[in-house]
Amino acid sequence: IRNILYEIDDGLPQINTYNTKPSSLYSPPLDEREAVQKKTFTKWVNSILSRVSCRISDLYLDLRDGRMLIKLLELLSGEKLPKPTKGRMRIHCLENVDKALQFLKEQRVHLENMGSHDIVDGNHRLILGLIWTIILRFQVNGTQRESRTAKDALLLWCQMKTAGYPNVNITNFTTSWKDGMAFSALIHKHRPDLVDYSGLKRSNPTHNLQNAFNVAEQTLGVAKLLDPEDVFTENPDEKSIITYVVAFYHYFSKMKALAVEGKRVGKVLDHAIETEKMIDKYETLSSDLLTWIQQTIIILNNRKLANSLTGVQQQLQSFNSYRIVEKPPKFQEKGNLEVLLFTIQSRMRANNQRVYTPKEGALVADLNRAWEHLEWAEHERERVLRDELIRQEKLEQMARRFDRKASMRETWLLENQRLVAQDNFGYDLPAVEAAKKKHDAIETDIAAYEERIQGIVAISKELESERYHDTKRIDVRKDNILRLWDYLQELLKARRARLDKNLTLQRIFQEMLYIINWMDGMKVQ
Repeated sequence: IRNILYEIDDGLPQINTYNTKPSSLYSPPLDEREAVQKKTFTKWVNSILSRVSCRISDLYLDLRDGRMLIKLLELLSGEKLPKPTKGRMRIHCLENVDKALQFLKEQRVHLENMGSHDIVDGNHRLILGLIWTIILRFQVNGTQRESRTAKDALLLWCQMKTAGYPNVNITNFTTSWKDGMAFSALIHKHRPDLVDYSGLKRSNPTHNLQNAFNVAEQTLGVAKLLDPEDVFTENPDEKSIITYVVAFYHYFSKMKALAVEGKRVGKVLDHAIETEKMIDKYETLSSDLLTWIQQTIIILNNRKLANSLTGVQQQLQSFNSYRIVEKPPKFQEKGNLEVLLFTIQSRMRANNQRVYTPKEGALVADLNRAWEHLEWAEHERERVLRDELIRQEKLEQMARRFDRKASMRETWLLENQRLVAQDNFGYDLPAVEAAKKKHDAIETDIAAYEERIQGIVAISKELESERYHDTKRIDVRKDNILRLWDYLQELLKARRARLDKNLTLQRIFQEMLYIINWMDGMKVQ
């Protein structure tokens, strides 16, 4: 096995994000599980550091300065890391840990939500997660990505090696190992001279575990990563057992008798990991596409439209750009996802694997349904924009008609104001009477013109009720026309009063003239 990837346990930080179900309905208390993992990982680290006569006492404390972490990675990778910074201050520790983390990133080990300060500050959960990731990456000489299928392959290997052994039924990496029979069977399968399997009793798990661990350490050279009490518990820690089982596998895989089988299992794992990468790609891309669709639908459903013809035209242009530029690549992505899922499922069927089914919400049917909602939102967006565009065009036409009529009304009112401001009534009664008739005609014309003034007011009100964007300017011009109209009415009324007085005066003069003429006639007689 070249690549064995771990299955995330809710009790540890998720160095790599992957959703999976717990292997058991029961999980041991966090403190108990953490203690077992700490002890197991400490022993594993020491088994590596022992090559250069180094060791750690406390996993949480002895890795904080970064020196042992750098040395551990050098031993595992066979590469030379940057020389540790001298000094014991916090800044020096942060620099050293950062060098180690940077090296892991260069090895394409994904460390999500982890920084050098987490290790320097002794964050228990993240330190355990880091060591677990290092075990996965370097102990099995593979990728850091977790894979349920890869774990199943390791489980299958254990089942194959222990097939036919009484009292051994390996179905997981927790409870199947607690009585020690599985460990003993693995050793007996490869070295029957080391274990008297027939003499073992399932009712004596502590003895079975202690014997298997001692034989593995003393004869096979497999570091004793666990103690019997760590395994003989209600629900043993899965990661610790996987770490230990991988150590057994590494030893046994070197034996010539398993060369062919190891190659086959490795091929299965390689194929499984490649398929898992494709699954991961599908889940990532489908999630991204669904997120884009949901966000785009929110944008398309936004009915906050610009309140001007230019603004709506710009929104319509942006909408057309979305349909021509942004949407087509996403449609292509949707098609590629369907092809990718078909490829994944075909590969798994060809290898007699359980066919992968995307989680609820990421099915092809879900993608198609989401896309239909997007198309509906797109259709509604276009309809609303075009309706608003037509409305804004009508408002602009109405505003232009208002301005044209307003200009005509203003000109007419100013001309008539100048007309009624003139008192050219004449200097005799006939002239004044003629002026009166002319004034009556002017009043008639002006009275008839009021309907046109009210037409301006009506257009202004309609523009206001339709929320025309330049309503203030329209109102100012309408009010100015009404002021001109009121002023014309005042001028007309004042001219009528002056004309009436002039007419009365001329009539008096005419009477006086008649009297004078009559008196002159009497004198002649």
